[in-house]
Amino acid sequence: MNPQEAELQYPLGDTLPAAGTALEIAPGVRWVRMALPFALDHINLWLLRDRLDGREGWTVVDCCITRDEAKAQWEQVFASALDGLPILRVLVTHMHPDHIGLAHWLCERWSTPEHPCRLWISATDYNAARMASQSTTGFGGEAAAAFFRSHGLVDEASLEKIRGRASYYPSMVPAVPRTFRRLMDGMQVRIGEHDWTCISGHGHAPEHISLWCPALGVAISGDMVLPRISTNISVYDIEPESDPLALFLASIDKFRPLPADTLVLPSHGKPFRGVHRRIEQLHEHHRDRLADVLEACKQRPSTAAEMLPVLFKRTLDLHQTTFAMGEAVAHLHALWFRGKLRRAQGADGVYRFSA
Repeated sequence: MNPQEAELQYPLGDTLPAAGTALEIAPGVRWVRMALPFALDHINLWLLRDRLDGREGWTVVDCCITRDEAKAQWEQVFASALDGLPILRVLVTHMHPDHIGLAHWLCERWSTPEHPCRLWISATDYNAARMASQSTTGFGGEAAAAFFRSHGLVDEASLEKIRGRASYYPSMVPAVPRTFRRLMDGMQVRIGEHDWTCISGHGHAPEHISLWCPALGVAISGDMVLPRISTNISVYDIEPESDPLALFLASIDKFRPLPADTLVLPSHGKPFRGVHRRIEQLHEHHRDRLADVLEACKQRPSTAAEMLPVLFKRTLDLHQTTFAMGEAVAHLHALWFRGKLRRAQGADGVYRFSA
């Protein structure tokens, strides 16, 4: 446990749900944990006891990526953790593959002609997922390689691998349900016996939706507030002059009104209490990283690629490098938009930032 984690409380300790099972952590709230084939090796999914249109069942929150192992685990959950009841709807916090990948399968698996199992998601993330599942944006392909090259990633071997990832998103999200119900900030969703309030967040995804249930004292934070790692905040080729870090920092402040003893259910890591302290930690983390980037750019004009060893002290594989590049650009852009840095494009087509 790192020092920041030690400032949080983990009421379940090291207890984790076994593969293919669900662990009840609050009345009508069950935790499912599935493996991911990445350095970030798991995702937390949630089952909420529900009643919809007079039918008893469950709402699923988030889905895992499309792969046979995840489908097999879901089938185990269906057999062991639903008390013989159906899935009534699928609620997705945002459009990233580990969250929406199996939404189409789950909706088809549990739909009947009389009772469709509908996807519930923000309209922005629904449309972003539809677009990305048909042509990768931000995750690979020629446009992503050109964008990273313009920010100093000039290693041809790496660029060629990025070009070759043109089907990266569709490989994990091959389809998105054709219809959906829109979630919006402040909207209340009745799930079973309780109302859950939508909290929109920006910077990590276009329009991320977290859920807060005052009656249970539980918040499903998705990727907006994670206990152990900082959420990836990236600039992508499709919106090359964005300022996602400013959006993210403003978004996590929307969790400040939650009670201090709120049980936070994150998408990665363990359920925890201490949301106010975690918000402060995230602000401190990015404040420190911004100071490091500004100091480096005072020494000489620098590219995003040259910021990687400043921001990340560990060796990065290609998958991690693409996320790291997006995050490096995000920190440079935050300082650029604040007027702390100037941006200039050289004759080589590469952007450099100077104080």
